[in-house]
Amino acid sequence: MSYHNPPTTPRKSATFDEYAMSEIRRAAATGIYDIRGSGAKRKVPHFDDLLFLGASISRYPLEGYREKCDTSVVLGTRFAKKPIELKIPITVAGMSFGSLSGPAKEALGRGATLSGTSTTTGDGGMTEEERGHSKHLVYQYLPSRYGMNPRDLRRADAIEIVVGQGAKPGGGGMLLGQKISDRVAEMRTLPKGIDQRSACRHPDWTGPDDLEIKILEIREITDWQKPIYVKIGGARPYYDTALAVKAGADVVVLDGMQGGTAATQEVFIEHVGQPTLACIRPAVKALQDLGMHRKVQLIVSGGIRNGADVAKALALGADAVSVGTAALIALGDNDPRWEDEYQKLGTTAGAYDDWHEGKDPAGITTQDVELMKRVDPIAAGRRLANYLKVMTLEAQTIARACGKNHLHNLEPEDLCALSIEAAAMAGVPLAGTSWVPGKGPF
Repeated sequence: MSYHNPPTTPRKSATFDEYAMSEIRRAAATGIYDIRGSGAKRKVPHFDDLLFLGASISRYPLEGYREKCDTSVVLGTRFAKKPIELKIPITVAGMSFGSLSGPAKEALGRGATLSGTSTTTGDGGMTEEERGHSKHLVYQYLPSRYGMNPRDLRRADAIEIVVGQGAKPGGGGMLLGQKISDRVAEMRTLPKGIDQRSACRHPDWTGPDDLEIKILEIREITDWQKPIYVKIGGARPYYDTALAVKAGADVVVLDGMQGGTAATQEVFIEHVGQPTLACIRPAVKALQDLGMHRKVQLIVSGGIRNGADVAKALALGADAVSVGTAALIALGDNDPRWEDEYQKLGTTAGAYDDWHEGKDPAGITTQDVELMKRVDPIAAGRRLANYLKVMTLEAQTIARACGKNHLHNLEPEDLCALSIEAAAMAGVPLAGTSWVPGKGPF
């Protein structure tokens, strides 16, 4: 008697998947690490793993057409003489001129102003396009000091000292030579066409005591008028938030690993830092332990996409959120109408992240004069304003359903989690139970 074993389906390795093997081949062929923009692409626990518990009998919902749900927020109330008053708790994150084109920066300013919120300069200095079209402009003060000058510090409405970024906590920034045009070079005092890298830490401090000195120096330069933000990457949110508060920050900006970057090593983007969802509760706990929650405002960024994300971040204790990648998409980045050109670059519209190469067909992440002409800053600004409006309406709808007349009245009790990981990170019960992992019996 003979036995015939039927052929089995070939089984590919989960560890050495197609992408891992392609990276090995690329590294072997080139001898250099991969650089890209955008944020982490790996799947991590995120806001989608949380659900709201709408009102029914035990909670009283608000009628959307008759009862108000406030969305305003004031940032910088601790020490600044002129805090920033925003109509919505959704701000535009720092994205540099150099990384982005001039028309894209103008569009961000226009859209933010139409929405009653703020935009942020990013590395490399302040452009007249963005200052001229931004009612509220936050000026980023980075380790590179590119474009930094006292005059622009005074022209800004707030100062954001960048200590870390979610896509690369502990790592510096990059701007490759093909994006360093005459204007970018002049603003940054750099040679045209030469790769530049921003330092990973500020040159004039080695710890939180020096941060306190720097905050006081900037307050003196700006006559204590401007709120001082401190931006941290999502690495050690409890201690970093506490130290930023003790150093004198008015606002803490917390950026999780889903936050984007113009360019850095992919190994950083995918393997350094923590998910945004994991960072919020430790930061809020630090503020609460210091008696500073709501006195020092917390802005959360990194993977914010819609009004539900906004509402969930606020329910976990944030005062506002910030959008970067989503804002670029609203302007027109990664638009399928340019798919043929993305294909010629060896990618696709939904995956294009080679922002550092300066060949963006949408004209947004480039310094190419012809490509930049594709961005109409007025129309793009309106699209951004529409997007921010929809996000705000979505967040209001959820808040009313939970019986809240202000977005800041949302709280962890309004949430449950779909997975044990998300429940543990957010500090809310696993759906269908009263169990918060790590906080008591099942």
